[in-house]
Amino acid sequence: MASSPKSIKRNPVKKVTAKKVVPKTPVKKTLAKKAPAKKGPAKKVVAKKAPAKKGPAKKAPAKKAPAKKMSSLNAAQKSATAKKLKALAAAKAAKERDNKTKTAAQKGLAREKALAAAKAKKDHDLKARAAAKGKAAELKARAVAAVKAKKERDAKAKIAAKEREVSRKAREKAAIEAKKQRDIDAKRKAIEAEKLRKLREIERRDAEEHKRQERRDAEEQRRLEALERKMHSKPYANDTAFLEELRALLVDTRAATRDQIGVSESEANEMLVDRERLEYDDEDGSSVASDIQRDQLKEFASALRLKVDEIDVALGRIDDGSYGRCDECYEPISQARLRAQLPVFTCVSCRASV
Repeated sequence: MASSPKSIKRNPVKKVTAKKVVPKTPVKKTLAKKAPAKKGPAKKVVAKKAPAKKGPAKKAPAKKAPAKKMSSLNAAQKSATAKKLKALAAAKAAKERDNKTKTAAQKGLAREKALAAAKAKKDHDLKARAAAKGKAAELKARAVAAVKAKKERDAKAKIAAKEREVSRKAREKAAIEAKKQRDIDAKRKAIEAEKLRKLREIERRDAEEHKRQERRDAEEQRRLEALERKMHSKPYANDTAFLEELRALLVDTRAATRDQIGVSESEANEMLVDRERLEYDDEDGSSVASDIQRDQLKEFASALRLKVDEIDVALGRIDDGSYGRCDECYEPISQARLRAQLPVFTCVSCRASV
């Protein structure tokens, strides 16, 4: 439809006149219809003019005109008005006829334009179909050529793909072989490096162990030397007054202990003599009790003899100045402990751990 206006402009149908197109029958119809139109305006004009005439008629008495002249004037005006109305009706009818002829001419032109547009559209459609057929044939030919070219390309691509596949497999095989060789070389190098690392680690550990052993030996030597010094230490050798005080205490304790030993032994001997001299009744258990007491006294006397021996050892250490040293840790024993317990050879901590 877009091409139809151009075809209408080029079509010479525009030059057709209105007289050739307008039929006679529409004119008759317009005349028949316009007949009442003439009466209508005439009536309206008469109706409007009637009051205009009556107005001056009322004022006539003021002018005092004669009655004959008024009637003659009214008749002339009526005839003139009728003529004017007829002329107006005729002009209106002619105008309406001209309008109808123009309308009919326009309709005829419109029909001719429509026919020309339809014809132009038909021609355009035919041309479009022909062009479409040509395009379809061209597209078909192109499609055939494209399919043929595609087949050729596919064949070439297959050949190239096969060649690439062969070359790829060859490269992959070569790469696999090279990778295997690299792995073998890498493993061999890794084994050698691991061996070297282990040897270095063993050497490092041996060196560290040798150093540690040297430190341990040195510490042990220092400990033994310190222990030797402690074993032969004399913590109160310089405090002779304190040693003399301890000596006096030990001597007194030794004398008191020996006295206790004598008392215990004499009591035990008396109990033995009494047992041999007297006869006891075994039923009341007095003989058993006597034996237990005598054994206790003997054990007590033995413990006192051990104490006397310890006091002798302590007196000997006081003589050489080593008394007051712990026999376990070789540390000095506190003076309060040495005074409180006679004799004593261990410190408080070592005594608690025994």
